Amino acid sequence: MAEPKRVGIGLIGAGFLAETRGRCYAQVSGYHAQIVAVAARTEASAAKYAERHGVSKTFTDYRHLLALPDIDVVDLCVPNHLHRPITEAAAAAGKHIVCTKPLTAYVGQDLPAGASDEEIARVERRHMLTVATADAEAMVEAAERAGVRLMYGENWIYAPAIARAEGLIKAARGTIVEMRGGECHSGSHSPYSKIWRYTGGGALLRLGAHPIGAMLYLKQQEGLARDGQPIRPVAVSAEAGDLSRIPSVAREKRPWLATGWQDVENWAAVIITFEDGSRGVVYASDAVLGGMESQIEIFSSNSRLRCQLSPNNLLQAYAPHPDIFGDEYIIEKSSTSAGWSTPMPDEDWSSGHLAMCQDFVAAVAENRPARAEGRLGLAVVEVVYAAYLAAITGRRVALEG
Repeated sequence: MAEPKRVGIGLIGAGFLAETRGRCYAQVSGYHAQIVAVAARTEASAAKYAERHGVSKTFTDYRHLLALPDIDVVDLCVPNHLHRPITEAAAAAGKHIVCTKPLTAYVGQDLPAGASDEEIARVERRHMLTVATADAEAMVEAAERAGVRLMYGENWIYAPAIARAEGLIKAARGTIVEMRGGECHSGSHSPYSKIWRYTGGGALLRLGAHPIGAMLYLKQQEGLARDGQPIRPVAVSAEAGDLSRIPSVAREKRPWLATGWQDVENWAAVIITFEDGSRGVVYASDAVLGGMESQIEIFSSNSRLRCQLSPNNLLQAYAPHPDIFGDEYIIEKSSTSAGWSTPMPDEDWSSGHLAMCQDFVAAVAENRPARAEGRLGLAVVEVVYAAYLAAITGRRVALEG
């Protein structure tokens, strides 16, 4: 019996996302997916990650990782502003690339090095759209020139609920006329998430990129199945704001929602118009209590589907006091385990991260496209920053396509 094909993986970054990737690559079946090396900002963090995941090589300079001949694909678990330079370096080194969402972001990369937080946040939104889209295009083109794959880490389209819905839509052969979906929770408490220069946006970028990616993907697949051409977005309308600044909310002595947003939104709503006239309605919020909510509803001409990534009712639990379950993980962003809750049996599976890593490894091993490729990430970037432009101008924004 033939040995499974080996795929060598290099992880760049050793934080929360890299932990998820480490768990998922260890569960890939049919191939020998091996994390060969990890690069992190400090020797200590790289060493700790390597110890947890059985990785033999560690670096603080990702360029040394790219030089290893036994690495086939690099996975970028790094801040948004590093996506383009590392992608271009990896492509030049002949490595396939996995890049998490968003593919790119505007963080003042074209401004002088000493630009202040205020100067970056005040940049005209149309300029942000131009720069972020150009960066994403450069990443896609770098991979294409080098003959390597740029895979886009959008786990939603791999989530079991959405993957099954996709199959049902194909079988029904109807038209998706509307989609409604979003991701919400009570807000990030990381100070970096609250400043534009570190993230390139707020809830719309961090949370809304997921449902936007899923909607664009589903309409692409519908068009390809019907006549061989993807159905593309052509216009965006949006509103955005910081709900924690509502005066009565700001006066509360014990804030349950995350506060301190400096220059980014913690709430956004977007309407995407597709070229066939269908619509996508996206919401993203850091002002929702009760734990993570990730869901999408699909209305087609002959069916209706509801996809519940989180929470779901695979397991329901009740505890009269938060001490009952101790330190057991319940669900992301849940503030208490008291009362009824929905503990996630396997979040890597239900969120799509596991299937996504499986597909990425298989795509490299089989020399084929992954379901989520760089051009999907490029389209998401364009929609997100067009939405920022629409929100600040109060006008519908046409997409160049």
